[in-house]
Amino acid sequence: MRNKIGNICMLLGAGLVLAALSLFIWNQWEDRQAGVASERILIRLIEQMDTSDAEGKNAYPDPYAPAMTEVEIDGYDYIGYLTIPSLALELPVMSEWDYERLEMAPCRYAGTVQNDDLVIAAHNYSEHFGKISRLSEGEKVCFVDVNGIKFCYDVVAVEMLTSNDVEGMTAGAYDLTLFTCDYGGENRVTVRCVRAQ
Repeated sequence: MRNKIGNICMLLGAGLVLAALSLFIWNQWEDRQAGVASERILIRLIEQMDTSDAEGKNAYPDPYAPAMTEVEIDGYDYIGYLTIPSLALELPVMSEWDYERLEMAPCRYAGTVQNDDLVIAAHNYSEHFGKISRLSEGEKVCFVDVNGIKFCYDVVAVEMLTSNDVEGMTAGAYDLTLFTCDYGGENRVTVRCVRAQ
């Protein structure tokens, strides 16, 4: 009887190890696919951007425009791309967010660059925002809109918010906020930035 129970426990343990290994492999594959999709989209986005006379531009022609200019790629709208030099990241940013879009690229969660309240969300894939917790105060983050206008920011804080703190995510005098889930999914790693002088 003891031998039978021991064999069942061994089989269950082996099954759990196999399931964990399968989940790890799936997550790694999904992470890489997200990176490949972002790279492909970024190339197409840059090709379609209106960079004519972008030199010297540092503000929107109409700072009171109700919406950011968008470019459509494969049925999805994009507002520009984000660069984080210290993490070697350059990522397209979708105009709207939902869970399907987050699997492809970072998404605008709220706000605009015109109103200095842009909030961008992404999955914690290593190819997306999985490393933003490593950012330090003073590091640079830049956003280039589809008109070719570059907005640069300085990181001023990295904090953790609970997953249901929607008001906290959009509150405060931050010009740019980046966020992603922590690995447990309970909290949001949140990077706060202000426009560079």
